[in-house]
Amino acid sequence: MNITDALSHNIAGFQSQVLGTLFGPVGNIAGDLFSTLLGQQTGRNQPQAADLLGAGKSANAPAAQGRNLALFNPESAFRLSTYINNRDVLYKAQFAELGQIKHGVSQLQAAGEVLGKIDAATQPAAVEGLLQNFIGRYNHWRESFNADVEEGGLLDNVQAAEVSLYELEQSISNRFFGAQDGVRGLADLGIRIDPATHLASLDSKQLAVTLSANPPGAVSAIHEFSANFAKSAALLNSDNNFIPNQLNNLGRVIHYIDEHKIALAQEFGSGEPAITSGKIAQALALYKQISA
Repeated sequence: MNITDALSHNIAGFQSQVLGTLFGPVGNIAGDLFSTLLGQQTGRNQPQAADLLGAGKSANAPAAQGRNLALFNPESAFRLSTYINNRDVLYKAQFAELGQIKHGVSQLQAAGEVLGKIDAATQPAAVEGLLQNFIGRYNHWRESFNADVEEGGLLDNVQAAEVSLYELEQSISNRFFGAQDGVRGLADLGIRIDPATHLASLDSKQLAVTLSANPPGAVSAIHEFSANFAKSAALLNSDNNFIPNQLNNLGRVIHYIDEHKIALAQEFGSGEPAITSGKIAQALALYKQISA
């Protein structure tokens, strides 16, 4: 079940229970139904919840504000509407941020392909410059999204983002590039990934040693890496693969919420407006720009 179907299914289930008790003096409907709904929908994916939920704000608000008092249980309906408001903001922020990852992957693909132009005639200083340029691009991309995939981050538990960062890192760390020519991957060229920061670095002395001792092996390793990295990047952005699929899913659920927002507010109340800050606010502003 995709996120659009899951959201509409839970709304429909809540709707049937609430309307079944409309004006009716029956007991508590489904206990803490909203907690159940929230657990089903979000799992571990609660990016910057304090920035989004604004739970304390409604305490001082008028009792009727944002609520449909014609319902038997307007408070549960109010919480559902608040949840939808927060999901609306979150999905739009995720769409914008994942779009940035997609754009970065395309740029890295091009940067990886450039390395394939290195050959035996390329001077050592030029080889080092091209590798440093690639590492700089990779690190900038990685630093931009590292926090997003951490627990509580904007793209926490979003597989498309996590797989993208993981796959490209693994390509750099692969020890088999150049193996047939006596080189053990980019590590023998002085390129390594820091396990804590996930950023790449280049040891110029190690690179010089390998280029001097085994020029054909060094060039072979760079060529194999270039082809593998560019292919991995292209696959991540290819139709029906991780990033496009997730963007399509997010686009559908955003459209669903936008299409039904007025009707849902009329039925359940408008709920608490989403309160945003930090990375979510930035990504939401970007979404508004690209969707204008």
